Amino acid sequence: MYGWVWRHLPGAAWVKALGMLLLFALIVFVLFQFVFPWAEPRLPFDNNGSLNQ
Repeated sequence: MYGWVWRHLPGAAWVKALGMLLLFALIVFVLFQFVFPWAEPRLPFDNNGSLNQ
């Protein structure tokens, strides 16, 4: 997957590295802002962080 992204990014190696870093930051941002808050109430954890059994 990373090789595919690397091959499709334009520019020199340093531009590609910067693009990969920006893509990584964007993915982390989306996960923390939207995906994790949506999924958190659906996960089987109690207030202590342990699994409900």
